[in-house]
Amino acid sequence: MINIPLLLAAFLLGPATTTDTVEPRTLKVFLLAGQSNMEGQAVVDLDHPDHYNGGRGILTTVLDDPRSAADFGHWRDADGSWVTRDDVFVHYQPERGPLKTGPLSIGYAGYEGRHHFGPELEIGWQLGEHFDEPVLLIKTCWGGKSLMNDFRPPRSGGQVGPFYLKMIESYRAAIESLDEHFPGLAGMKPELAGFIWFQGWNDMFTDGGLEAYEENLANLILDLREALDVPELPFVVGQTGNADNPKLWAAQKAVPLRREFRNEARYVPTRAHLRKPEDSPNQGHGHHWFGNAESYLLIGEGMGRAMVTLQEK
Repeated sequence: MINIPLLLAAFLLGPATTTDTVEPRTLKVFLLAGQSNMEGQAVVDLDHPDHYNGGRGILTTVLDDPRSAADFGHWRDADGSWVTRDDVFVHYQPERGPLKTGPLSIGYAGYEGRHHFGPELEIGWQLGEHFDEPVLLIKTCWGGKSLMNDFRPPRSGGQVGPFYLKMIESYRAAIESLDEHFPGLAGMKPELAGFIWFQGWNDMFTDGGLEAYEENLANLILDLREALDVPELPFVVGQTGNADNPKLWAAQKAVPLRREFRNEARYVPTRAHLRKPEDSPNQGHGHHWFGNAESYLLIGEGMGRAMVTLQEK
């Protein structure tokens, strides 16, 4: 028997369709750039009495302190092993050595092995806690590079810095190879959601570097936004707080306050995170925050939280 009501409904609704498409899931991407302190100089577990000051200020020692463990103990499991996040990923080509890709944990520094880390550790943690979407950090950083020459942006005139160009090339290469290096992220839609800049030491020793720093950094942001086609890309500038140089700090602070960047930028003070050399593993490396793990955790946390506030806006 033919069911007349059902037949009429089918006629009115028309043939079934399967052409509806599901939007790909978004992958939140953040570009991290700078020089050796963005590479990462924090010591994880090296404690040689002569070379690493007996382990003072290394990550394992820092997390033995209940006060630090309360803030950063999420990086160590109950059995003492290092935590790996399954929702935050890193792409980093060190200046020397093989490409490093994978889920966020310790080891994404410019050295072999898993004995160092950089600001990416806490930056990634803060962003991972904020987003429901997965997060990818692309690190583009090289030691001993100035903004005046090495990262010099096109708007500043003269010869464009080779590491400005390399930063953009490295970012694009990471995006183009997502499926190869991160099979679990295959098919997702990458969205460049922020830029974090941690650099400045070498401009203190480059002719004209300090005087031009503010203008060069503003130009770098504008050129980067244009090159990557993100006109209002949020950005964070981390203070070079391990250098006692108010002129550099003033230039770094001034850029996020410029009218053209409105509410799209943040400056993160870091001077308070500098620890004493005698409390740190690398006592002669003031240019690297003495390798102190607590310093890098606090720096990364500050920059990560600043970026989260920009995402909320």
